[in-house]
Amino acid sequence: MPPAAKPKPPQKLEFTMNSLRNTTLATDDNSLYFEIVTRFWHPNLTKINKFDFETLELVTVAEIEGLQTHAPRVRFGGDKGNWISAADFLKADNEHASGGTFKANTGVEYRWKTHRGRFQLVKSDDPEKRPVAEFHPHKRHLFVFRMAKHAYFEVQPIPEITDAIEKFIVSYLLVERRRRDTRIRVKLERH
Repeated sequence: MPPAAKPKPPQKLEFTMNSLRNTTLATDDNSLYFEIVTRFWHPNLTKINKFDFETLELVTVAEIEGLQTHAPRVRFGGDKGNWISAADFLKADNEHASGGTFKANTGVEYRWKTHRGRFQLVKSDDPEKRPVAEFHPHKRHLFVFRMAKHAYFEVQPIPEITDAIEKFIVSYLLVERRRRDTRIRVKLERH
């Protein structure tokens, strides 16, 4: 009898920069490669482009209009998709200001939450609340200088989440924008 198959290790999706509007998100082998870009001639439109290895082109898979505003809209499928309100796509959590739930293409509902200081994505109906994806923030040398370690997602190899990776990325951008906007800001005043 052959030994049991080892479970696949989680994929590491690494950010190149800390910007929500201009960065790339990719695995080490670039099997998943996404470009998140806001062009200066369209400062209100953030596009999520996926690298297609068959045609060797970047294909727009999702767009967010007004990511910096209080009422953004999202569209999936490029120019063929329909705009929907971000509030309709990502339902806000009543218990957590920085969370939210969204439905994948398969009908599975996912929820963003913070657990022990870690930002996680879990299936809403999972009784054990195991994270499907977990965010690891960047680290800097001496808290100021160049990055010692880039931010990344540790994504479990679950087929449902890899099929809905575009919705996963868009929901993260919306939730993280909300989180960054609600952080306490310190204002220095001169006397």
